[in-house]
Parts: sequence; C-alpha cells; structure tokens
Amino acid sequence: MNIHEKMLSGKLYLPGDEDIMAAQTLCLEKLYDYNATRPSEAKKRAELLREMFAEIGEGCYIEPPLHANWGGKHCHFGKNVYANFGLTLVDDGEIFVGDFTMLAPNVILATAGHPILPALREKAFQYNAPVHIGNNCWIGAGAVVLPGVSVGDNSVIGAGSVVTKDIPAGVVAIGNPCQVLRKINEKDREFYFKNRRIDLSDPDLSVALDDIK
Repeated sequence: MNIHEKMLSGKLYLPGDEDIMAAQTLCLEKLYDYNATRPSEAKKRAELLREMFAEIGEGCYIEPPLHANWGGKHCHFGKNVYANFGLTLVDDGEIFVGDFTMLAPNVILATAGHPILPALREKAFQYNAPVHIGNNCWIGAGAVVLPGVSVGDNSVIGAGSVVTKDIPAGVVAIGNPCQVLRKINEKDREFYFKNRRIDLSDPDLSVALDDIK
C-alpha cells in the first residue's frame, strides 16, 4: 500500500509525506486558477472543475472562492450540483455529493480527523473517513458535515448545523449536534416557507410538482 492508498484507506498516516505534499501542491495550483477566474469565464470554470475533480456531472456550478485541501481531487459530484460562495471541501478523503444537491454559503464537508491521543497528534498523524451527501439535498448556510457521515436523499440540513451522525433520507434535520426535526411531508407540498403557499397557478411550479408525483 503506497502513501496515497493509505491516505484513502482510513488508516493513520502522516500527511506531511513528500510525495503527498508534491501531489497536493499541483492540485492547489489548479484551485488557485479556478478562484482567479472572472465571473464571465463560466466555460473556463467548467473546464477546470473537470480537471480538478475525481468526477463532476453536467450542469454543476461552484461559486468562487472554493476551498479544498486537494482542489477537489477526491470529490465525486453528480449532475446539477450547485454550491454557493465559500464551500470548503476537506477532501483528504473521498467526498460524494448526489445529483441536484444544493450547498449554501460557507458549508464545510470534512473528511479529515486526528487521533485523540496527544502523543499521536504531536506527530501530526491523520486519518480520513468519506462523506456521502445524497441526491436532491439542501445543506444550509454554515453547516458542517464531519468525517464518515452520510446524509440521505432529499434531506434538508438547517443552517449552522454540525452533522456528527448519519441523517436518513427525506427529513429536515437541525442543530448542534444535528438531529432529525421532522419528516418531509404533505404540508411541504402546500407551503414553501412558513405560511407562504405554493402558487399552483404558476405553470413552472405546477410542472415541477407533477414531475414528483
């Protein structure tokens, strides 16, 4: 097992290894280029993301600045993923984000951790555990998803939440630590925000609801 394989295996390893640092620097150079693009350079941004990420589907858009330990090298994004400003991907381990998921400003998806034992931390040992975000999720502003955590399809994570354990599909979850508040239900087909009703006379909205029946 080489050092890169060890890094992705979940085992303890030393991230200051020379081979790792050299490979990581190349990734960060591309990330620098991405963050230096102008707003009018959408095509260039899309091309860079295809070079930077392990996988990235059609229709993905990430607002700069993007922060990523490996510039997205270990990230697998589905199609039509949208990430707002300030996304942080601690992608020393693998990160998986499903189709149509939205990531609000300043979301952190973190795969890296350090041992509790002080003697090992003193030597800078690290381990990584993958993060999985399902299809059609919404991760609210400032939310933090910790190593080894999965969020199920269609779930919503409230702003500022710290997700320490797996969240099932089809729920709203909030808090620190993040916990399930409720299931997504029929009321959500009628109201989109507090007492504001979904206007079914709007053809765009009615078509969208027909698509999910």
